[in-house]
Amino acid sequence: MNPDTERHLFPPIEPYASGRMALDGLHEMYWEESGNPNGLPAIFIHGGPGGGAESKHRRFFDPNVWRIVVYDQRGAGRSTPQAEVRENTTQHLVGDLERLREARGIDRWAVFGGSWGSTLALAYAEAHPQRCTGLIVRGIFLGERPEIEWFMTGMRLFSPAAWKEFAEASGPGPRDAEGLLRRYHALLNDPNPEVHLRAARVWSHYEARCTTLLPDPVAEAESEVDGKALPVSRIENHYFVHDCFLEPGQLLRDVGRIRSIPGTIVQGRYDLDCPPYTAARLHEAWPEAEYVLLPDAGHAAFEPSIARELVAATERLKRRLRR
Repeated sequence: MNPDTERHLFPPIEPYASGRMALDGLHEMYWEESGNPNGLPAIFIHGGPGGGAESKHRRFFDPNVWRIVVYDQRGAGRSTPQAEVRENTTQHLVGDLERLREARGIDRWAVFGGSWGSTLALAYAEAHPQRCTGLIVRGIFLGERPEIEWFMTGMRLFSPAAWKEFAEASGPGPRDAEGLLRRYHALLNDPNPEVHLRAARVWSHYEARCTTLLPDPVAEAESEVDGKALPVSRIENHYFVHDCFLEPGQLLRDVGRIRSIPGTIVQGRYDLDCPPYTAARLHEAWPEAEYVLLPDAGHAAFEPSIARELVAATERLKRRLRR
């Protein structure tokens, strides 16, 4: 990790509890808790969809104060079956959060999510505002069709080499967003591992090359590891094909349900994956939220200034909730 990022985070910690929760006859979800078991509850929602959580995600929170709940969404990370798209929708994921909250005996919690995690955080908070003590969202993605089209074709304007590799690997056919989505859907769900893993590595590497303001060779290399590449690519594609299982404009339409909840929006000025226009739209609909636009960052949570502001946001919320 970048030393400039490291100095903004809390020290590494280990979970004091972890387990697996059966969600239905197919999915089983991994969860863990760290920090203070009697502290302020907070749920960390990872990105992707399909990205999975990591130990470093605990480090945005003061472990002396927060009861930090981290989990892997359906098909992601340590949840099983890995990369499974059956019974995997936004509505399922919102329900899983409620099931986890109830199982851990938590009445209300702070909700923290970035990228796809911001989408799910907003969807959950709008469905269950009475369960949220605060919202911290980063790298805003609202799951709308123009955002999906931007990912599939728009980023070529800034990353033409990465996009060319991505488009060519999909095979012959139209290079518009719908054509690429459909061909990748077939490739990523092909029963032959040689086919779906090759497509997964290309999809995941394309995304990684567009995530940071400055090139990050370590993150790019990690993106091509099969255990990470397949869940991210297959589940992202599944959600994109289905418009993230959201009605058009749903998250902005329903933002009135969360406007009384303390909120912070953190956004990188040079975020290629989720351009700042979307964060600005969210803030316009939710003016009560604090909006932090960083002039020296892209999309990744662990770019130094983004990590700094995310920790600052958890610290502000900590002080507010302890009054």
